[in-house]
Amino acid sequence: MDINLLYWKNEGKTFLSRLRLWFNILDPSSLLCSDAEIENAHSLIGSVERMVQDEKAGDAAWVLSLSSVHAGTGAILPAVFRPQAFLPISAPLVVASFLPHSGVKPALFWQFLLQSYSAGFNHANRNASSDKGIKTSLKQGLLIVGSVAYATCAGAIPQIVIQRLSMSSPAVQMFFRSVLPIPLSASLAYFNVVIVRSEESENGIQVFDSNGNSVGISQAAGAKAVRETALSRAALLGTTAAVPNLLIFLLQKARFLQRSPLLVAPIRHISTAIVLGLMIPVSFSLYPQLGTIKKEKLEKELETAAVSGELFYHRGL
Repeated sequence: MDINLLYWKNEGKTFLSRLRLWFNILDPSSLLCSDAEIENAHSLIGSVERMVQDEKAGDAAWVLSLSSVHAGTGAILPAVFRPQAFLPISAPLVVASFLPHSGVKPALFWQFLLQSYSAGFNHANRNASSDKGIKTSLKQGLLIVGSVAYATCAGAIPQIVIQRLSMSSPAVQMFFRSVLPIPLSASLAYFNVVIVRSEESENGIQVFDSNGNSVGISQAAGAKAVRETALSRAALLGTTAAVPNLLIFLLQKARFLQRSPLLVAPIRHISTAIVLGLMIPVSFSLYPQLGTIKKEKLEKELETAAVSGELFYHRGL
């Protein structure tokens, strides 16, 4: 078990402790650190003696390692797919995808960018212990391309319906622009994770005993890891779509908006970015990075290894 996972096991037991950690980890300034600095931080946290000698440097090393090194493989993550890069990159894509576009092509364009980045982020932060060679990678690549294409078209459905069917009724337009995007965004976020990380459900992922020793591969643990991550991502995008629309609905009768209706768009865009920024650490904290699965839900050959009644697995992000 990688040392990052051991840290999550000890420090990420409750939602509030995980939330506190994620607020530290998501500092975008760490994106400026070089690979050499990241490798040095990862090696530093493995040295108890060095950690004791410089406690402050040790804390900084933990944050840098947790934010930049894959917790399952120990490899350095690509900069654009690190957790701290998620908000700066996804915020403009999410805001643009929620815009009331004048045509179908802009809607498809922004949906394509959003779904492509989401797929890349989900794949880079998956549990990689289920990888089984070139054939599996080719199959997974085709699934990712297909899921991005499908999600792009599905995400643009509100704009397509309004444009192609010439919907002019204010009530109908409000439904397709403000109501439908909420369940649609949550569903597509869930779908993206499930398809991109389907290898984990099919092939299984590594599970560990309480001492961090690998005891085998479990499909049940893989399915649970993917489901938890998909639910957290659905909560992230669904909430981000819902809160700004609810805010605008509540403010519509406010005098300042009636006098200056042009303020509606900036308020919607700014609130979308703010809600997304607040929900990212919350959604990342909903489930522990080092998940547990009960003995009864494991495959028969792994049940005997669950001495304490449960085994551990890396959930991914």
